[in-house]
Amino acid sequence: MTEGLSLIDAHMHLWDLTRIRYPWLTPPLPLGITGDVTAIARQYLLDDYLHDAAAGGVRIEKLVHIEAGAHPEDALAETRWLQALCEARGFPQAIVAHAQLETADVAERLEQHAAHAAVRGIRQILNWHRDPAKTYTPRDLLEDPAWHGGFAHLARHGLSFDLQIYPTQMPAAARLAAQHPDTLLILNHTGMPVDRDDVGLEQWRRGMRLLAAQPNVAVKISGLAMLDWHWSEESLRPFVLETLERFGAARTMLASNFPVDRLFGSFGRYFEAYAGLLSAASASERAALLGGTAARLYRI
Repeated sequence: MTEGLSLIDAHMHLWDLTRIRYPWLTPPLPLGITGDVTAIARQYLLDDYLHDAAAGGVRIEKLVHIEAGAHPEDALAETRWLQALCEARGFPQAIVAHAQLETADVAERLEQHAAHAAVRGIRQILNWHRDPAKTYTPRDLLEDPAWHGGFAHLARHGLSFDLQIYPTQMPAAARLAAQHPDTLLILNHTGMPVDRDDVGLEQWRRGMRLLAAQPNVAVKISGLAMLDWHWSEESLRPFVLETLERFGAARTMLASNFPVDRLFGSFGRYFEAYAGLLSAASASERAALLGGTAARLYRI
């Protein structure tokens, strides 16, 4: 049961469709790995999120807001809105903003985001796949020298990078981490094992080993339902347990990915499953997974 569970949610989203453009939430709605997003293509504000968490029996201590797919030209507006929300309501305590690292004005963009007190990092979704139905980007930016040049600016501002990729990209991401030991990379959504055949699963396992070998890489256990719409505790088990085994509790965080993961289950159902899967964890490990690691890595 989740009743009484306290959480620092390391990965969640809000959106205000009245002030910021979100192309993926605007008709005609695109179909991607999450299928039909009609159910969440509406206002989702702080009170909506807190209601979902409370209905699941989870008490929210702090929040890390991850950029929510706003139009790139609205990324700074999203940061300003969230900073104002932080100052008015106390949430979110940390903001991971969006920037396109391959652009010529990336240094200026990063400086503008970093000027906001709650900004801790940057995310630019990098998921590239040969299958057009699975790819988020038209090309693999991890192979783009201009993108690497932009990434090099992060350390100057003390910014981490939220790394959302597929397993086939993990070897390149591990090399990136090795080249930038002073930049923290935080792997999103359990490494997104999108290909579930034997080859795809082995790519995920190998990639997770490579990333875990880099001391400046951490991971969030979240988002698995996006790839497993009819998930169960047992279907999550191998991914959750192997991730924790590779990275350890000191580099692993549990996160809701709400409201995106709301498409496939309630807040309470996810955290009941996590509680079951982690029943053998020690009290100190559970404390790290449910908030300690997020508080330390996102400096909240």
